[in-house]
Amino acid sequence: MSIELRLAWRNLWRHKRRTWITVSAMVFSNILLVFMLSLQVGTYQMMIDNSLSLFSGHLQIQHRQYLDTPKLRYDIENPQQLAKELRTQLGTDAVASRAATFSLVSSDERSFGVQVIGVEPEYDTHTSTLSGLIKKGRYLSGNDSKELILGSTLARNLKVGVGDEITILGSGRDGSFAAGIVTVVGIFHTAMEELDRSVVQMPLGYFQSLYSSADRANYIVINTPDALALSHWKEQIQNRLADKTQLRVREWDEIQPGIRQAILADISGAVFMYGVLILLVAFSVMNTQLMSVLERTREFGTVMALGLRPGKLTRLILIETSLMAMLGLIIGIVLGMVLTFYFQHTGLSYPGMEEMSAKFNLPDRMYPNLSFISVLAGPALVMVGSILAAIYPAFRIRRMDPIEAMRSV
Repeated sequence: MSIELRLAWRNLWRHKRRTWITVSAMVFSNILLVFMLSLQVGTYQMMIDNSLSLFSGHLQIQHRQYLDTPKLRYDIENPQQLAKELRTQLGTDAVASRAATFSLVSSDERSFGVQVIGVEPEYDTHTSTLSGLIKKGRYLSGNDSKELILGSTLARNLKVGVGDEITILGSGRDGSFAAGIVTVVGIFHTAMEELDRSVVQMPLGYFQSLYSSADRANYIVINTPDALALSHWKEQIQNRLADKTQLRVREWDEIQPGIRQAILADISGAVFMYGVLILLVAFSVMNTQLMSVLERTREFGTVMALGLRPGKLTRLILIETSLMAMLGLIIGIVLGMVLTFYFQHTGLSYPGMEEMSAKFNLPDRMYPNLSFISVLAGPALVMVGSILAAIYPAFRIRRMDPIEAMRSV
Protein backbone atom coordinates (compact mmCIF):
# COMPACT_ATOMS: atom_id res chain seq x y z
CA MET A 1 0.00 0.00 0.00
CA SER A 2 1.45 3.40 -1.01
CA ILE A 3 2.11 6.13 1.53
CA GLU A 4 -0.61 8.31 -0.07
CA LEU A 5 -3.20 5.55 0.29
CA ARG A 6 -2.27 4.95 3.93
CA LEU A 7 -2.42 8.67 4.71
CA ALA A 8 -5.79 9.02 2.97
CA TRP A 9 -7.23 6.08 4.91
CA ARG A 10 -5.96 7.48 8.24
CA ASN A 11 -7.33 10.94 7.44
CA LEU A 12 -10.81 9.52 6.86
CA TRP A 13 -11.00 8.26 10.43
CA ARG A 14 -9.77 11.44 12.06
CA HIS A 15 -13.46 12.40 12.08
CA LYS A 16 -15.23 9.05 12.19
CA ARG A 17 -18.70 10.47 12.68
CA ARG A 18 -18.49 12.78 9.66
CA THR A 19 -17.03 10.02 7.51
CA TRP A 20 -19.73 7.54 8.47
CA ILE A 21 -22.50 10.09 7.85
CA THR A 22 -21.18 10.65 4.32
CA VAL A 23 -20.64 6.94 3.69
CA SER A 24 -24.15 6.23 5.03
CA ALA A 25 -25.62 8.66 2.50
CA MET A 26 -23.78 6.78 -0.26
CA VAL A 27 -24.88 3.40 1.11
CA PHE A 28 -28.53 4.48 1.32
CA SER A 29 -28.53 5.86 -2.22
CA ASN A 30 -26.81 2.74 -3.57
CA ILE A 31 -29.30 0.42 -1.85
CA LEU A 32 -32.16 2.49 -3.23
CA LEU A 33 -30.69 2.57 -6.75
CA VAL A 34 -29.99 -1.17 -6.89
CA PHE A 35 -33.49 -2.01 -5.66
CA MET A 36 -35.37 0.57 -7.73
CA LEU A 37 -33.49 -0.19 -10.95
CA SER A 38 -34.12 -3.91 -10.44
CA LEU A 39 -37.79 -3.22 -9.72
CA GLN A 40 -38.04 -1.10 -12.87
CA VAL A 41 -36.51 -3.83 -15.00
CA GLY A 42 -38.86 -6.40 -13.47
CA THR A 43 -41.89 -4.14 -13.95
CA TYR A 44 -40.99 -3.47 -17.59
CA GLN A 45 -40.61 -7.18 -18.21
CA MET A 46 -43.98 -7.87 -16.57
CA MET A 47 -45.58 -5.10 -18.63
CA ILE A 48 -44.07 -6.43 -21.86
CA ASP A 49 -45.01 -10.03 -21.09
CA ASN A 50 -48.61 -9.20 -20.15
CA SER A 51 -49.13 -6.90 -23.13
CA LEU A 52 -47.59 -9.29 -25.63
CA SER A 53 -49.13 -12.44 -24.20
CA LEU A 54 -52.63 -11.07 -24.80
CA PHE A 55 -52.37 -10.81 -28.58
CA SER A 56 -49.18 -9.89 -30.41
CA GLY A 57 -46.55 -12.28 -28.99
CA HIS A 58 -42.81 -11.65 -28.82
CA LEU A 59 -42.22 -12.47 -32.49
CA GLN A 60 -44.42 -12.58 -35.56
CA ILE A 61 -43.88 -13.94 -39.05
CA GLN A 62 -45.68 -11.72 -41.54
CA HIS A 63 -45.84 -10.92 -45.22
CA ARG A 64 -43.36 -8.10 -45.79
CA GLN A 65 -46.18 -5.61 -46.55
CA TYR A 66 -48.59 -6.65 -43.81
CA LEU A 67 -47.22 -4.41 -41.03
CA ASP A 68 -47.72 -1.23 -43.06
CA THR A 69 -50.85 -2.42 -44.90
CA PRO A 70 -52.71 -5.01 -42.79
CA LYS A 71 -54.94 -6.45 -45.51
CA LEU A 72 -56.21 -9.99 -45.95
CA ARG A 73 -54.35 -10.52 -49.23
CA TYR A 74 -50.92 -10.06 -47.60
CA ASP A 75 -50.78 -13.56 -46.18
CA ILE A 76 -48.71 -16.70 -45.60
CA GLU A 77 -49.27 -19.90 -47.58
CA ASN A 78 -49.71 -23.14 -45.61
CA PRO A 79 -49.29 -21.32 -42.27
CA GLN A 80 -50.39 -24.24 -40.10
CA GLN A 81 -47.76 -26.52 -41.61
CA LEU A 82 -45.08 -23.85 -41.10
CA ALA A 83 -46.24 -23.31 -37.51
CA LYS A 84 -46.06 -27.06 -36.88
CA GLU A 85 -42.48 -27.19 -38.21
CA LEU A 86 -41.49 -24.24 -36.03
CA ARG A 87 -42.99 -25.85 -32.93
CA THR A 88 -40.79 -28.88 -33.59
CA GLN A 89 -37.69 -26.81 -34.37
CA LEU A 90 -38.02 -24.47 -31.37
CA GLY A 91 -39.30 -27.12 -28.98
CA THR A 92 -42.33 -25.13 -27.86
CA ASP A 93 -46.11 -25.13 -28.29
CA ALA A 94 -46.19 -21.31 -28.19
CA VAL A 95 -46.43 -20.98 -31.98
CA ALA A 96 -49.81 -20.36 -33.61
CA SER A 97 -51.22 -19.13 -36.93
CA ARG A 98 -53.71 -16.28 -37.09
CA ALA A 99 -55.68 -14.46 -39.76
CA ALA A 100 -57.35 -11.09 -39.37
CA THR A 101 -59.72 -8.81 -41.25
CA PHE A 102 -62.41 -6.21 -40.60
CA SER A 103 -66.10 -6.99 -40.91
CA LEU A 104 -69.56 -5.95 -39.81
CA VAL A 105 -71.23 -7.97 -37.05
CA SER A 106 -74.97 -7.75 -36.53
CA SER A 107 -77.50 -8.92 -33.99
CA ASP A 108 -81.27 -8.60 -34.27
CA GLU A 109 -81.06 -4.98 -33.12
CA ARG A 110 -77.63 -3.50 -33.87
CA SER A 111 -74.55 -3.64 -36.12
CA PHE A 112 -70.92 -2.72 -35.41
CA GLY A 113 -67.61 -2.82 -37.25
CA VAL A 114 -65.04 -5.14 -35.65
CA GLN A 115 -61.74 -6.88 -36.24
CA VAL A 116 -62.28 -10.59 -36.80
CA ILE A 117 -59.33 -12.80 -35.82
CA GLY A 118 -59.08 -16.43 -36.81
CA VAL A 119 -57.00 -18.54 -34.40
CA GLU A 120 -55.91 -22.12 -33.85
CA PRO A 121 -57.76 -22.91 -30.57
CA GLU A 122 -55.43 -25.79 -29.70
CA TYR A 123 -52.28 -23.67 -29.83
CA ASP A 124 -53.50 -20.11 -29.30
CA THR A 125 -53.90 -20.80 -25.59
CA HIS A 126 -50.08 -21.06 -25.51
CA THR A 127 -49.58 -17.70 -27.25
CA SER A 128 -52.42 -15.68 -25.72
CA THR A 129 -53.93 -15.24 -22.26
CA LEU A 130 -57.32 -14.38 -23.73
CA SER A 131 -58.73 -17.80 -22.86
CA GLY A 132 -58.16 -16.94 -19.18
CA LEU A 133 -60.24 -13.77 -19.52
CA ILE A 134 -63.47 -15.52 -20.49
CA LYS A 135 -66.07 -14.25 -18.01
CA LYS A 136 -69.09 -16.01 -19.48
CA GLY A 137 -69.27 -19.22 -21.48
CA ARG A 138 -66.14 -20.97 -22.75
CA TYR A 139 -63.22 -20.60 -25.13
CA LEU A 140 -63.22 -21.83 -28.74
CA SER A 141 -63.16 -25.59 -29.34
CA GLY A 142 -62.77 -27.16 -32.79
CA ASN A 143 -60.78 -25.53 -35.59
CA ASP A 144 -63.76 -25.57 -37.99
CA SER A 145 -66.59 -24.81 -35.57
CA LYS A 146 -69.01 -22.00 -36.45
CA GLU A 147 -68.52 -20.18 -33.16
CA LEU A 148 -66.83 -17.09 -31.79
CA ILE A 149 -65.95 -15.19 -28.64
CA LEU A 150 -66.32 -11.44 -28.29
CA GLY A 151 -65.56 -8.64 -25.84
CA SER A 152 -67.90 -7.67 -23.03
CA THR A 153 -68.51 -4.14 -24.36
CA LEU A 154 -69.33 -5.44 -27.83
CA ALA A 155 -71.69 -8.05 -26.36
CA ARG A 156 -73.46 -5.31 -24.41
CA ASN A 157 -73.68 -3.07 -27.48
CA LEU A 158 -75.07 -5.89 -29.62
CA LYS A 159 -77.32 -7.03 -26.76
CA VAL A 160 -76.24 -10.65 -27.15
CA GLY A 161 -75.17 -13.35 -24.72
CA VAL A 162 -73.72 -16.85 -24.74
CA GLY A 163 -75.72 -19.08 -27.08
CA ASP A 164 -77.02 -16.24 -29.25
CA GLU A 165 -76.29 -16.04 -32.96
CA ILE A 166 -74.80 -13.06 -34.78
CA THR A 167 -74.33 -12.37 -38.48
CA ILE A 168 -70.93 -11.52 -39.97
CA LEU A 169 -70.69 -9.58 -43.24
CA GLY A 170 -67.37 -8.86 -44.91
CA SER A 171 -65.20 -9.24 -47.98
CA GLY A 172 -63.27 -12.40 -48.85
CA ARG A 173 -59.63 -12.60 -49.89
CA ASP A 174 -60.67 -12.86 -53.53
CA GLY A 175 -63.07 -9.93 -53.29
CA SER A 176 -66.13 -12.13 -52.91
CA PHE A 177 -68.94 -11.43 -50.46
CA ALA A 178 -68.37 -13.12 -47.09
CA ALA A 179 -71.39 -13.81 -44.90
CA GLY A 180 -72.02 -16.23 -42.07
CA ILE A 181 -74.14 -16.87 -38.99
CA VAL A 182 -72.05 -17.73 -35.94
CA THR A 183 -72.90 -18.76 -32.37
CA VAL A 184 -71.47 -16.81 -29.43
CA VAL A 185 -69.81 -19.32 -27.08
CA GLY A 186 -67.85 -16.96 -24.83
CA ILE A 187 -67.54 -13.35 -23.67
CA PHE A 188 -64.14 -12.03 -22.55
CA HIS A 189 -63.24 -8.96 -20.51
CA THR A 190 -59.71 -7.53 -20.82
CA ALA A 191 -60.44 -4.14 -19.17
CA MET A 192 -59.04 -2.58 -22.36
CA GLU A 193 -62.03 -0.77 -23.80
CA GLU A 194 -60.80 -0.82 -27.39
CA LEU A 195 -60.34 -4.60 -27.38
CA ASP A 196 -63.55 -5.32 -25.51
CA ARG A 197 -65.46 -3.15 -27.97
CA SER A 198 -63.99 -4.13 -31.32
CA VAL A 199 -62.45 -7.63 -31.39
CA VAL A 200 -63.96 -11.06 -32.00
CA GLN A 201 -62.20 -14.41 -32.38
CA MET A 202 -63.24 -17.51 -34.29
CA PRO A 203 -61.52 -20.79 -35.23
CA LEU A 204 -59.02 -20.38 -38.07
CA GLY A 205 -60.56 -23.18 -40.13
CA TYR A 206 -63.96 -21.49 -40.21
CA PHE A 207 -62.31 -18.10 -40.84
CA GLN A 208 -60.55 -19.52 -43.92
CA SER A 209 -63.82 -20.96 -45.18
CA LEU A 210 -65.79 -17.77 -44.53
CA TYR A 211 -63.28 -15.41 -46.15
CA SER A 212 -62.22 -17.66 -49.07
CA SER A 213 -58.64 -17.91 -47.78
CA ALA A 214 -58.05 -21.67 -47.65
CA ASP A 215 -54.67 -22.70 -46.17
CA ARG A 216 -53.68 -19.09 -45.56
CA ALA A 217 -53.14 -16.82 -42.56
CA ASN A 218 -51.82 -13.31 -42.07
CA TYR A 219 -49.24 -13.97 -39.40
CA ILE A 220 -47.73 -16.57 -37.11
CA VAL A 221 -47.28 -15.64 -33.44
CA ILE A 222 -44.33 -16.94 -31.40
CA ASN A 223 -43.89 -16.45 -27.65
CA THR A 224 -40.35 -16.81 -26.30
CA PRO A 225 -39.65 -18.08 -22.76
CA ASP A 226 -37.51 -15.04 -21.92
CA ALA A 227 -35.85 -11.98 -23.43
CA LEU A 228 -32.53 -13.80 -23.88
CA ALA A 229 -34.15 -16.31 -26.25
CA LEU A 230 -35.65 -13.60 -28.47
CA SER A 231 -32.64 -12.88 -30.68
CA HIS A 232 -31.64 -16.55 -30.86
CA TRP A 233 -35.11 -17.68 -31.89
CA LYS A 234 -35.41 -14.84 -34.40
CA GLU A 235 -32.15 -15.91 -36.03
CA GLN A 236 -33.31 -19.54 -36.17
CA ILE A 237 -36.62 -18.55 -37.76
CA GLN A 238 -34.92 -16.27 -40.28
CA ASN A 239 -32.64 -19.12 -41.32
CA ARG A 240 -35.70 -21.36 -41.68
CA LEU A 241 -37.40 -18.74 -43.89
CA ALA A 242 -34.33 -17.92 -45.99
CA ASP A 243 -36.04 -19.14 -49.18
CA LYS A 244 -39.30 -17.27 -48.46
CA THR A 245 -38.26 -13.74 -49.42
CA GLN A 246 -41.79 -12.34 -49.08
CA LEU A 247 -41.89 -13.09 -45.33
CA ARG A 248 -40.43 -11.07 -42.48
CA VAL A 249 -39.77 -11.85 -38.81
CA ARG A 250 -40.92 -8.93 -36.65
CA GLU A 251 -40.00 -8.29 -33.03
CA TRP A 252 -42.53 -7.03 -30.51
CA ASP A 253 -41.28 -3.43 -30.55
CA GLU A 254 -42.00 -3.23 -34.29
CA ILE A 255 -45.50 -4.63 -33.81
CA GLN A 256 -46.34 -2.59 -30.70
CA PRO A 257 -44.08 0.49 -30.67
CA GLY A 258 -46.31 2.11 -28.04
CA ILE A 259 -44.95 -0.21 -25.33
CA ARG A 260 -41.38 0.79 -26.11
CA GLN A 261 -42.33 4.48 -26.08
CA ALA A 262 -44.07 4.10 -22.71
CA ILE A 263 -40.98 2.43 -21.24
CA LEU A 264 -38.67 5.14 -22.61
CA ALA A 265 -40.95 7.84 -21.17
CA ASP A 266 -40.87 6.15 -17.75
CA ILE A 267 -37.08 5.82 -17.93
CA SER A 268 -36.81 9.56 -18.64
CA GLY A 269 -38.75 10.36 -15.47
CA ALA A 270 -36.69 7.87 -13.46
CA VAL A 271 -33.41 9.34 -14.74
CA PHE A 272 -34.46 12.75 -13.40
CA MET A 273 -35.36 11.29 -9.98
CA TYR A 274 -32.12 9.30 -9.75
CA GLY A 275 -30.16 12.33 -10.93
CA VAL A 276 -31.54 14.39 -8.04
CA LEU A 277 -30.58 11.62 -5.59
CA ILE A 278 -27.02 11.43 -6.94
CA LEU A 279 -26.76 15.23 -6.85
CA LEU A 280 -27.74 15.27 -3.16
CA VAL A 281 -25.06 12.68 -2.38
CA ALA A 282 -22.52 14.68 -4.39
CA PHE A 283 -23.30 17.83 -2.39
CA SER A 284 -22.90 15.85 0.83
CA VAL A 285 -19.46 14.67 -0.29
CA MET A 286 -18.44 18.15 -1.40
CA ASN A 287 -19.50 19.59 1.97
CA THR A 288 -17.58 16.89 3.87
CA GLN A 289 -14.39 17.38 1.89
CA LEU A 290 -14.66 21.16 1.97
CA MET A 291 -14.91 21.06 5.76
CA SER A 292 -11.94 18.70 5.82
CA VAL A 293 -9.84 21.07 3.70
CA LEU A 294 -10.79 24.12 5.78
CA GLU A 295 -9.97 22.32 9.04
CA ARG A 296 -6.55 21.30 7.71
CA THR A 297 -5.65 24.63 6.09
CA ARG A 298 -2.84 25.31 8.57
CA GLU A 299 -1.57 21.74 8.22
CA PHE A 300 -1.55 22.02 4.43
CA GLY A 301 0.20 25.40 4.59
CA THR A 302 2.95 23.91 6.79
CA VAL A 303 3.68 20.94 4.52
CA MET A 304 3.63 23.17 1.42
CA ALA A 305 6.11 25.52 3.12
CA LEU A 306 8.35 22.48 3.67
CA GLY A 307 8.29 21.80 -0.08
CA LEU A 308 5.33 19.47 -0.68
CA ARG A 309 3.68 20.33 -3.97
CA PRO A 310 -0.04 21.30 -3.92
CA GLY A 311 -0.72 18.61 -6.53
CA LYS A 312 0.17 15.92 -3.98
CA LEU A 313 -2.36 17.31 -1.50
CA THR A 314 -5.01 17.58 -4.22
CA ARG A 315 -4.45 13.94 -5.08
CA LEU A 316 -4.69 13.03 -1.38
CA ILE A 317 -8.17 14.61 -1.12
CA LEU A 318 -9.33 12.77 -4.26
CA ILE A 319 -7.99 9.47 -2.88
CA GLU A 320 -9.87 10.04 0.39
CA THR A 321 -13.07 10.64 -1.56
CA SER A 322 -12.47 7.56 -3.72
CA LEU A 323 -12.02 5.42 -0.62
CA MET A 324 -15.27 6.71 0.88
CA ALA A 325 -17.08 6.16 -2.42
CA MET A 326 -15.66 2.64 -2.73
CA LEU A 327 -16.72 1.81 0.82
CA GLY A 328 -20.23 3.13 0.16
CA LEU A 329 -20.37 1.27 -3.15
CA ILE A 330 -19.40 -2.12 -1.69
CA ILE A 331 -21.70 -1.91 1.35
CA GLY A 332 -24.55 -0.44 -0.71
CA ILE A 333 -24.34 -3.07 -3.45
CA VAL A 334 -24.21 -5.95 -0.97
CA LEU A 335 -27.19 -4.70 1.06
CA GLY A 336 -29.07 -3.69 -2.10
CA MET A 337 -28.59 -7.17 -3.58
CA VAL A 338 -29.78 -8.81 -0.35
CA LEU A 339 -32.93 -6.64 -0.30
CA THR A 340 -33.61 -7.17 -4.01
CA PHE A 341 -32.93 -10.91 -3.83
CA TYR A 342 -35.47 -11.22 -1.02
CA PHE A 343 -38.25 -9.46 -2.94
CA GLN A 344 -37.24 -11.23 -6.14
CA HIS A 345 -38.41 -14.46 -4.51
CA THR A 346 -41.28 -13.21 -2.33
CA GLY A 347 -42.59 -10.47 -4.60
CA LEU A 348 -43.71 -6.96 -3.73
CA SER A 349 -47.36 -6.13 -3.20
CA TYR A 350 -49.25 -3.03 -2.15
CA PRO A 351 -52.83 -2.39 -0.94
CA GLY A 352 -55.37 -2.89 -3.71
CA MET A 353 -53.00 -4.76 -6.00
CA GLU A 354 -54.76 -8.10 -5.51
CA GLU A 355 -58.08 -6.62 -6.60
CA MET A 356 -56.51 -4.93 -9.62
CA SER A 357 -54.68 -8.14 -10.56
CA ALA A 358 -57.87 -10.18 -10.48
CA LYS A 359 -59.64 -7.57 -12.59
CA PHE A 360 -56.96 -7.24 -15.27
CA ASN A 361 -55.60 -10.82 -15.18
CA LEU A 362 -52.18 -9.59 -14.00
CA PRO A 363 -49.78 -11.10 -11.44
CA ASP A 364 -50.72 -10.03 -7.92
CA ARG A 365 -47.11 -9.18 -7.09
CA MET A 366 -44.25 -7.27 -8.70
CA TYR A 367 -40.89 -9.01 -8.83
CA PRO A 368 -37.59 -7.13 -9.11
CA ASN A 369 -35.21 -8.48 -11.73
CA LEU A 370 -31.64 -8.44 -10.40
CA SER A 371 -29.21 -7.94 -13.29
CA PHE A 372 -25.64 -6.82 -13.92
CA ILE A 373 -26.83 -3.40 -15.10
CA SER A 374 -29.23 -2.79 -12.20
CA VAL A 375 -26.53 -3.75 -9.68
CA LEU A 376 -23.69 -1.63 -11.05
CA ALA A 377 -25.18 1.26 -13.06
CA GLY A 378 -26.56 3.32 -10.15
CA PRO A 379 -23.72 2.79 -7.64
CA ALA A 380 -21.13 3.50 -10.35
CA LEU A 381 -22.78 6.86 -11.07
CA VAL A 382 -22.86 7.65 -7.34
CA MET A 383 -19.15 6.92 -7.14
CA VAL A 384 -18.32 9.05 -10.19
CA GLY A 385 -20.53 11.88 -8.92
CA SER A 386 -18.86 11.76 -5.49
CA ILE A 387 -15.36 11.96 -6.96
CA LEU A 388 -16.36 14.83 -9.25
CA ALA A 389 -17.89 16.65 -6.27
CA ALA A 390 -14.54 16.45 -4.45
CA ILE A 391 -12.71 18.27 -7.25
CA TYR A 392 -13.72 21.72 -6.01
CA PRO A 393 -12.49 21.21 -2.40
CA ALA A 394 -9.35 19.51 -3.70
CA PHE A 395 -8.44 22.31 -6.08
CA ARG A 396 -8.89 24.95 -3.39
CA ILE A 397 -5.55 23.69 -2.11
CA ARG A 398 -3.86 24.78 -5.34
CA ARG A 399 -4.87 28.39 -4.66
CA MET A 400 -3.53 28.34 -1.10
CA ASP A 401 -0.67 30.61 -0.17
CA PRO A 402 1.52 28.67 2.32
CA ILE A 403 2.20 31.71 4.52
CA GLU A 404 -1.46 32.77 4.68
CA ALA A 405 -2.50 29.16 5.28
CA MET A 406 -0.13 28.82 8.27
CA ARG A 407 -1.66 31.94 9.81
CA SER A 408 -5.18 30.49 9.74
CA VAL A 409 -6.71 29.34 12.99
